[in-house]
Amino acid sequence: MEEIVISAEHDSASVAGCCYALKGMYPFVKLRRVGKSVLGREIIGAQIGSGEAPVLFCAGFHGSERVAGLLILRYFHHLCDAWQRHSEIAGVRARRALDGRALLVIPAVNPDGWEIALRGPAAATASPPLAAKIERLCGKDHAHWNANARGVDINHNFDAGWAAAQALERQHGIYGPSRTRYGGVSPESEPETAALAALCRSVPFAHALAFHSQGEEIYWNYGEHTPAKALRMAQIFASSSGYTLSEPEGIASHAGFKDWFIDEFHRPGFTIEVGRGTNPLPPESLDEIYARLEEMMTLAIIC
Repeated sequence: MEEIVISAEHDSASVAGCCYALKGMYPFVKLRRVGKSVLGREIIGAQIGSGEAPVLFCAGFHGSERVAGLLILRYFHHLCDAWQRHSEIAGVRARRALDGRALLVIPAVNPDGWEIALRGPAAATASPPLAAKIERLCGKDHAHWNANARGVDINHNFDAGWAAAQALERQHGIYGPSRTRYGGVSPESEPETAALAALCRSVPFAHALAFHSQGEEIYWNYGEHTPAKALRMAQIFASSSGYTLSEPEGIASHAGFKDWFIDEFHRPGFTIEVGRGTNPLPPESLDEIYARLEEMMTLAIIC
């Protein structure tokens, strides 16, 4: 396999560049321009397969969780190579796994946050007022930045129990832009959230997996619209990965992408918390996480 270097030190531009490179290497790959961030960075997805109800893998919601985006990008690369070579991935024939199916991956839902976590306020030089705000909010600790360039946490900005999430934010002393957990002025107020929601409304995804770090946990339910098969799927994923099925608690209980996907479409949605440790996880953790989850990601296409 001609290897594209996928490193935990990639910035969001090089992640987008990897998607374009994969398109050049594999003519069957389709690129989808999902939208743009607050600062105009491209949010891009890559698709393999032609099924009418694709599976969605998305990541990079939080700037300090880049390993999750690199994980799904690496998986997509290996899947494409297995398809082209008529070979296997995780012991399954790639062409059989994708027969009548498709996979769309979006490695960096929040490219501005990705950049801020790497470079601090310098990532927002295109907007001096935002750069100044970021500097006030994060000080010298930009490595733990999770929000977008306006200080809104994308995974708290979806319309699923958003009012309840706001109340929980206030209980935690969060009343405005922050490096993490602030849900914005209204659901889908942020271009990144609106772009992903619009994509999901236009494409009938069979199910969606949102990859975050860390904890080695799988979240699978949200309210009365959780389909019965979601638990069975989550149990399969847990058995394959060794991860634990969990229930969200406190401030993480509402307004996330997985919550909104389930509530909006009544289809299975999952949050996969990859790896274990303190974010941002070290670059060398990517290899171990990938080895452990390759089979689970393959099963997620087949289910």
